[in-house]
Amino acid sequence: MSFKAIINELFGLFVDDGSLAVNLLVWTVCAGATLVLLADGGVWQAPLMTAGYLAILIENVLRSARESKSS
Repeated sequence: MSFKAIINELFGLFVDDGSLAVNLLVWTVCAGATLVLLADGGVWQAPLMTAGYLAILIENVLRSARESKSS
């Protein structure tokens, strides 16, 4: 097994779907920036982050299910 194959395998353990990882990072940055601008952002931090993460996860699962049906 080559070094490149080992690195790809290790990367695949943590990042299975690149779009999911990118969407989660983008949501984290956008929501974090928004919460900093709000005067009382601490109260909304957990609900806002959780709602965003759940929405991204549901979208990813539905897209994956659609793609597996068409294959």
